[in-house]
Amino acid sequence: MTQSGSELQRTLGVGDAVVIGLGSMVGAGIFAALGPAARAAGSGLLLGLAVAAVVAYCNAMSSARLAALYPASGGTYVYGRERLGVFWGYLAGWSFVVGKTASCAAMALTVGAYVWPGQAHAVAVAAVVALTAVNYGGVQKSAWLTRAIVAVVLAVLASVVVVCLGSDASDAGRLDIGVSAGAGGVLQAAGLLFFAFAGYARIATLGEEVRDPARTIPRAIPLALGIALVVYAAVSVAVLSVLGSGGLGHAAAPLADAVRAAGVPGLVPVVRLGAAVAALGSLLALILGVSRTTLAMARDGHLPGGLAAVHPRFHVPHRAELAVGVVVAALAATVDVRGAIGFSSFGVLAYYAVANASAWTLRSAPAARVGPVVGLVGCVTLAFALPGASVVVGTAVLAVGAGAYGVRRWMAAR
Repeated sequence: MTQSGSELQRTLGVGDAVVIGLGSMVGAGIFAALGPAARAAGSGLLLGLAVAAVVAYCNAMSSARLAALYPASGGTYVYGRERLGVFWGYLAGWSFVVGKTASCAAMALTVGAYVWPGQAHAVAVAAVVALTAVNYGGVQKSAWLTRAIVAVVLAVLASVVVVCLGSDASDAGRLDIGVSAGAGGVLQAAGLLFFAFAGYARIATLGEEVRDPARTIPRAIPLALGIALVVYAAVSVAVLSVLGSGGLGHAAAPLADAVRAAGVPGLVPVVRLGAAVAALGSLLALILGVSRTTLAMARDGHLPGGLAAVHPRFHVPHRAELAVGVVVAALAATVDVRGAIGFSSFGVLAYYAVANASAWTLRSAPAARVGPVVGLVGCVTLAFALPGASVVVGTAVLAVGAGAYGVRRWMAAR
């Protein structure tokens, strides 16, 4: 329970929630994840996208049902705590906060790499400071900025689709779906592409700031996911039709290379700008999500209690937001964590595994439990299909979190 006066303010409607979800999903992932996914899956890229979409849909439905029952900040951290026990909620929160903090720094550095490659770290820090200030001013300001970012990114992606499909370089024969890399390659691609779908969690983590959450969240999550899936499918088909799975797998900047191959090199700077704006949108939504989960964990004593404070005027977890901003800025200033996509995917898949397990405990008809089961099995399968280094680092991070929890419980019992 929260203390009196420490609750956040419910100001977000369905449209705001959908936009925040889209800002998280239709972000830098679509610019960055297609290449590695194509290298893993070969001609099975579209099949990998379909697998990722099915798992994401099951996760989304589980999250929507749980969010309607527990409309508080924290998302799966809260659901795991309430349905499975304190430890499982804590482990979900730990994997989310650690994994997504690394993702925040990665997105900030992506902005820097696109805007001013020679000063990527400085631009990354500036981006973190600016977006932390926006979030500090209230969630409605964040929603307004996200709306503008989503509009720009969708316009850029639509341009890529039109240019690629309308060019003489486009060949439908390159869309032949196969499994040239085997089932393992398809699953690894699905795990990497899942990184681009994971943003709908932001709607659930903002549950305490949504109006009429029992109706709003179950409507907003599948709507945002559906729009993102249509966009991803269109972009993937368009780029594949020009580059093919081989060319896409070796492309350093897949969308920019696609429009260049389509005969419109003048669009390359626009695509690069779109990637930078998309990374900004992802960073904005990530900071929102991590700060709200930090708030929830601080309320329960898993993190310093001072991080649970809510600003009396702006109605945001201002100390949690500032703490997240400081940590992300420090990471972005000192290390290059753009390789954190795989590690972040592992943490997010572990997070959603807890969400699906929590949803399975809800009273419902047997048929309603199919989604949580498929989602749980899918999350575990995709997590361990990721590149070996991502699995090792992700498992180690979860083990460290579990160890820290055990030590704290042991010390409290003494």
